[in-house]
Amino acid sequence: MFKRSKALLSVSADAKTTKGQAFGFLTGILYLAPANTTKWNTCSMAKTAQCDVACLYTAGRGAMNSVQSARIDKTVWFFTERNSFMQQLVVDIKKLIKKAHKQGLQPLVRLNGTSDIRWETVGFVDVDGAEYVNIFAAFPNTTFYDYTKDANRKDLPKNYDLTFSYSGVEGFQPFVEIAIAKGMRMAVVFRKEQDIPSMFRGIPVVSGDKSDVRHLDDDGVIVGLYAKGKAKLDATGFVV
Repeated sequence: MFKRSKALLSVSADAKTTKGQAFGFLTGILYLAPANTTKWNTCSMAKTAQCDVACLYTAGRGAMNSVQSARIDKTVWFFTERNSFMQQLVVDIKKLIKKAHKQGLQPLVRLNGTSDIRWETVGFVDVDGAEYVNIFAAFPNTTFYDYTKDANRKDLPKNYDLTFSYSGVEGFQPFVEIAIAKGMRMAVVFRKEQDIPSMFRGIPVVSGDKSDVRHLDDDGVIVGLYAKGKAKLDATGFVV
């Protein structure tokens, strides 16, 4: 059994997304249990990239047992009762939109806060009796964004922005090369804030810690982040 949470989206619940309000956005994030925390693997590339150990799942409030339990419950809900889960997600997005507009802000939704699900393939979604192929089609005027380790995702909705997530692990390099060849924006985690360079692999680096509003960054740049949580001790190559 699992416990259904009253809300699936966390709205401006951390320092980084709160910074997005200065850019005119109110952010709602869905946090699920990452990789193989449950019997369902929500991050298909985690083992290849070896980012499962250093996952941001352990950063900030994510280190709390109660928070991790809630994320596991949401994951079980998503995989076992998809219809009611999606209905709740629709309710939450509507509330986010209403709250954002009331504050004079634009709503921004991140569905993979601690997962890497191909949401463009998750459907169908019922909104007020109308059926849509996926959640993006249900809210065409709302911007969605995510980070992903999957460089081969394609046919993305126009309102869904992806940033590729780098890992220096040797076995993951073919996927890094694919992302670079496609001109994808790429997030790279460095050991310390002072370690973030101005160029990485010949590509300009921009700060990724001023906010989480990634879709405002140019394509083809490196988004420099610094390690948090267990990532500070990572020795796999995921953290530069």
